[in-house]
Amino acid sequence: MVARRCATLVFIAFAPNPADALMSASTPVRSEIRSIVALAAPVVFVQAGLMLQGVVDTMMLGRVSQAALAAGALGNTIAWGVLGGTMGVLYSLDPLVAQDFGAGRHRRVMGHLSRGLVLGVFLTLIASLGNWLLAENLDFFRQPEEIVPLSRAYLIALIPGLLPFLWSIALRQTLQAMSVVRPAAIAIVVSNLFNVVANYGLVFGHFGLPRLEVLGSALATSASRWVMFFTLLLFGLPALRARIGGVWSGARAAVHGASLRAMVRLGAPIALHQASEMWVFGTVGLMMGALGTLEFAAHQVALQLASMAFMVPLGIGAAAATRVGNAVGREDETGTHRSAWLSLLLGGGVMVGSALAFSIFPRLLGRAFTPDVAVLDMVVLLLPIAAMFQLVDGIQVVAAGILRGMADTARPAFLALLGFWAFGLPMAWTLAFPLGLGPRGLWFGLSAGLGAVALLLVLRIRSLLRRPLRELRLALEEEAEEVQEVVREIGTV
Repeated sequence: MVARRCATLVFIAFAPNPADALMSASTPVRSEIRSIVALAAPVVFVQAGLMLQGVVDTMMLGRVSQAALAAGALGNTIAWGVLGGTMGVLYSLDPLVAQDFGAGRHRRVMGHLSRGLVLGVFLTLIASLGNWLLAENLDFFRQPEEIVPLSRAYLIALIPGLLPFLWSIALRQTLQAMSVVRPAAIAIVVSNLFNVVANYGLVFGHFGLPRLEVLGSALATSASRWVMFFTLLLFGLPALRARIGGVWSGARAAVHGASLRAMVRLGAPIALHQASEMWVFGTVGLMMGALGTLEFAAHQVALQLASMAFMVPLGIGAAAATRVGNAVGREDETGTHRSAWLSLLLGGGVMVGSALAFSIFPRLLGRAFTPDVAVLDMVVLLLPIAAMFQLVDGIQVVAAGILRGMADTARPAFLALLGFWAFGLPMAWTLAFPLGLGPRGLWFGLSAGLGAVALLLVLRIRSLLRRPLRELRLALEEEAEEVQEVVREIGTV
């Protein structure tokens, strides 16, 4: 009852028209919250499973040494920065598959998946080259000398797992666009169990395996990605066959040049947006590494904890995009406002809980990753700052989802770039180096950047919701027409 009353008060407070909000306040919010949670849960589960692989690597290497933890963290940071510029292209499968599957054009669905797998091969070549070039030039980033050779080996050992990872994304997005989520959930569980066992064996030398430490962690991750792909294939192919008939019916369209180029045009902006955010965190990680091995190890522990909690508002943001988009499409002004503000309330509320945990139990949480007292002391300094970071991070990712539901994507991307690169990153550098705050300065800067983005996006939402809903719907239809043009171009095959 208390939560419901609080949700109603927030809805009234933020609504562009308080009088309308008061009139609709009697509408139960419980069903809307249930709808948001039901949509968010599968996204949270899959994304958390992917994140858990990195968490396991960190927890294992944290029990080897500071240098091992920092080396794995540096390699993982760079590897995800490379992947961020490639895997987003495959998210173009979402609108393509969803529209053709809904229209019963099953042959085209398989054509999209086939092209996604082909693109996965080309993207693997690009990502592999990126990993190799960065591994060979790690000295350029001025990282501690003791971790550079270890990080170099880590990056190279991740290359064999790039292809199955990208293929898994292509297959997973195709299945999700048809509302099939069970195969992805099974694949996440199986691959994570394998990753735990493989990490334990290869990092510490158990089960008759050699003790490879940092290299072993990367090899375990690569192997677990193959397990994830084959598990997804095993459970996903029957689901495809049951819904669209012949699995290979669109295979001949896989190498159609014009269609491949159209998919890249559709997916490139998504990749750029993803990459820009990952690169901000990667840049801060490199700055942290320049401060020392101890500082970088503590940063990685704090970042892993923050990333785990981030998966929940990430899922709520995806649900908000659907709920708000549906309400705009049916011209339901009250429903649009309710979905938007309740989503923000849920995202911020969840992160209040994690922020409190970070503030009250920093040493206990850090001990799950490393027993090193020096690293733990640094984690205790960073996690209270991460508590502030958590709240604004949850709000900004949910706000971005709400704006996607309103068909407003270009402006939020610009605002995010402005907040991160023009405000947050310069502040992080200034606080850490000229002002001498070190690791805390970098985290204060990250928090400030996220806070700026959150504020700008919430103000953008408020501004849009003040406009007549018909204008929002027209904007949504214009964006849909652009996507349809790409769909029609690809659909010529």
